[in-house]
Amino acid sequence: MGRPLRMFVPGEIYFITVRCFQRRLLLRPSALTNELVGGVLARSVRLHGIDLFVFGFASNHLHLLVRAPAGNLPRFMQHLLTNISKKTGTLVRWRGRFWERRYSAEPVLDDVALLGRVRYIIAHGVKEGLVRRCREWPGLSALRMLWTGRPRVFRWFNWTRQSMAGSSNGAGHPFDQRWSEQESLELAPLPVPGLRDLRSLRRFLRSATREIEAEAARAFASVLGVRGVLRQHPHRRARPREQTTRPPCHTSVPALLQAFRERYRSFVAAFREASEKWKRGEFGTPFPDHAFRPFVWPEGPPARLAA
Repeated sequence: MGRPLRMFVPGEIYFITVRCFQRRLLLRPSALTNELVGGVLARSVRLHGIDLFVFGFASNHLHLLVRAPAGNLPRFMQHLLTNISKKTGTLVRWRGRFWERRYSAEPVLDDVALLGRVRYIIAHGVKEGLVRRCREWPGLSALRMLWTGRPRVFRWFNWTRQSMAGSSNGAGHPFDQRWSEQESLELAPLPVPGLRDLRSLRRFLRSATREIEAEAARAFASVLGVRGVLRQHPHRRARPREQTTRPPCHTSVPALLQAFRERYRSFVAAFREASEKWKRGEFGTPFPDHAFRPFVWPEGPPARLAA
């Protein structure tokens, strides 16, 4: 079965998920892991002009709520995931494939659904029975930034500078402070009318975390705890979980879901029609808005590929 076509609309907010290969704990929290991941996230957001609303990094997957006003979400994700895999992979001594498969990205179409996704992200660690309190999760999370309303500063390790220094000059460890550059990460305000000010946002966070923790207390008699989380080996596989079907979008309004499905069906039909013409050599064929055009060799494919 082929993968679903991507349709990224610049003005929409997307809930993004990507998992580590074989559900291994390659993002297992540590002080340096959090610093590396935070530095990559901050740099990727700054370079690509992304609106980052909420984020959460588990031991074997990550979630983001983002918007790409310039329509460059794929470039942002490529930069983010490539650099996380290189830097964190080096730290945990993992070679080979880092991510399980391509990331999922579903649009969030209304405020109720948006707050539901925020709640889902900040619940990590508690809803799995790993820690008792949302604030106890030792991995990188947006919860503290949401509560304080202040940005955080992380370190980006510039390996280009290290490479230019050369081994003969004692380039040293890849995470040496000489290659460290500061990157500031700031959250975009949640576009929900009732949460424009910090006091209202804190009231929402307080209520949400209490509900999350109360639900988990009823579900788990005991938890692994922070020390237990930190002791886990990064190469270990997490317990398999029941597979869930990804929704086409996130919304609490049935009419919005139906409208999105119709819009997506029209998009797919237009893309397939254009693709058939492209396969026949009609390279000037217009593709639908928000589509990724197939690659065209400037002067035709090389002979070894055309044969």
